[in-house]
Amino acid sequence: MLHSMNNKSKFVFANLKKSKRRILREKSLQVLYAYEMQGEGLTNLSNGILAEITDPENREFAVALINKVVAEKPLLDEIIKKRLANWDMDRIALIDRLLLRIGIAELLHFDDIPPKVTINEVIEIAKDYSTSNSGKFINGILDAVLKELVDSGKLVKTGRGLVDKSFQTNPTGTESEQV
Repeated sequence: MLHSMNNKSKFVFANLKKSKRRILREKSLQVLYAYEMQGEGLTNLSNGILAEITDPENREFAVALINKVVAEKPLLDEIIKKRLANWDMDRIALIDRLLLRIGIAELLHFDDIPPKVTINEVIEIAKDYSTSNSGKFINGILDAVLKELVDSGKLVKTGRGLVDKSFQTNPTGTESEQV
């Protein structure tokens, strides 16, 4: 016999399939969206939306991500603008802009998260919260940013397996092939 689920049950069931970090990124996106719409009250928004996150390490990750995105918004937007051909930032959907900022902030400042994980997570969140074309658009921008970070030596990731060998360049500046 099938029982219908109420909305809360559906939310809990859907979140069981998601990783903790995915849920934290989604919560961070919600805070950033609300902050972008209101323009004030970041602390209150964060406290309210992140209230159910009780694990200190998880809360610290979400707060750090939110704070990096807000503090470095001009830099993050400049990085995005460099990759837009004949597009104005205002034409990009707000959710997509926020997801791009989240992805670039993670690439730049969260040295324990592999680049591929960051990009895949942001794309998956875009599939749930944005348009059908957003995933491809975000993937293209983040791939270009990642390539530039690798080529310039600015990608700093620590720990084993955090940078795919196919991303590394040899001393001549050309990409080395993974063997």
